[in-house]
Amino acid sequence: MTDIVMPQLGETVADGTVAKWFKSVGDVVTRGEALFEVSTDKVDTEIPAPVDGILAIILVAEGVTVDVGTILARIGSEVEIPTEATPASSSHASVATSTSPAVPKPRDDGGEKLSPVVRRLLAENGLESSEVTATGPQGRITRDDVLAAVAARATATTASSATATPLSPVVRRLLSENNLDPSSLRGSGPQGRLTRKDVDDAIALRTATPVANQEMRIPFTKIRRLTAEHMVRSKSTSPHTLMVKEIDFERVDVVRRSFGPAFKLREGYSLTYLPFIAVAVVEALRAFPHLNASVGDNELIVHGRVNLGIAVDLDGDGLVVPVLADADRLSVVAMAAAIRDRATRARSKQLGVSDMEGGTFTISNPGPYGTLMTGAIINQPQVAILATDGVSRKPVVVTDSQGGEAIAIHSVGLVALTFDHRAVDGGYAARFLKHLSETIQNRNWTSDLSFLPKKKVESNT
Repeated sequence: MTDIVMPQLGETVADGTVAKWFKSVGDVVTRGEALFEVSTDKVDTEIPAPVDGILAIILVAEGVTVDVGTILARIGSEVEIPTEATPASSSHASVATSTSPAVPKPRDDGGEKLSPVVRRLLAENGLESSEVTATGPQGRITRDDVLAAVAARATATTASSATATPLSPVVRRLLSENNLDPSSLRGSGPQGRLTRKDVDDAIALRTATPVANQEMRIPFTKIRRLTAEHMVRSKSTSPHTLMVKEIDFERVDVVRRSFGPAFKLREGYSLTYLPFIAVAVVEALRAFPHLNASVGDNELIVHGRVNLGIAVDLDGDGLVVPVLADADRLSVVAMAAAIRDRATRARSKQLGVSDMEGGTFTISNPGPYGTLMTGAIINQPQVAILATDGVSRKPVVVTDSQGGEAIAIHSVGLVALTFDHRAVDGGYAARFLKHLSETIQNRNWTSDLSFLPKKKVESNT
């Protein structure tokens, strides 16, 4: 047997919550595949199985918080029957003996001794020993007896109706408590058997479905609750001030149109505005370091490294902010790859605590949704956050080398800086935005992508 324990997800993390089990007791597990999901106050992440085998027993149910090092489950060669005296090893909550679907303990009515194989087969098929006709020596139940009972039950089920599908005690109880018809649900277990997860999913769907003239109540997930608490704490801590600047992205857009096709062919994803903005931001932070800082005890702590946070929306479940360490060392291409990697791993819950720590400045990017202007909330303990909103084609006044003016169509958008007025004043923030704007509008972005084949595109200037 291999013990599965609550992992240490960061030096300061002392406990975690089992958010979800991806396997049920009796399921075959493969080393490296996702086994369960852990939620902490810093990150949600999937934990892979360390070995091949069968999920023998689950000791901590979903939703239970336990200390780091607590045994959560065991992987072995067969199902382990839980004992009544399974100890709880956490100060946070009692340790459950199983989770979806529950493994029934076969009755031992006649005092017969059940072999481990027989126990496993009874548990997997939701059978009680009293339901099986014993043909073994001294009235013992054999493996063939259990298989015969399973086959007989399957035959009877087919002959009667789909509603007669065998149900485990836990599934029966949940169906009864929630007034659900088993024939209306599709089973995902062996031979189409309903599992606890099937019933839980049906209950959750019905709970989230609004009824006419009735309010819909959707409980906060843990990450949504933590996001809300963090936002409220930030607003009460920092005097937020918003400053907005319009930026002409035409030079960036020319480069995107010129090198975008080759970039997508090489990298497998599109070249967006965000990596260009991020490179310009870290350059501006080097020139205006008081925005790459935190407020301490009557002091401003200016950070030596530029660790850029990128806010990632988890499809409405909340926000996480993975960090790109030493982002001022990244080129446009490297920045694009780093941002995509963190966002992908965030949405698939593959980030570790180390990916979320040490941020010194944050970018929030609602721009792909066509927003006009966003006043983002500062990610404490930082002193500023930049929101990058939608870029669109607009008429602008352009000036030629002789000072003549003309109207042209350019790609234009707003960036909005929210800053902590304790740390800097408006003039400092305005100069930061001016530096950022000038970098985006005037930098030779072609040099960052000159290694790619170029598609000829004329600038509308």
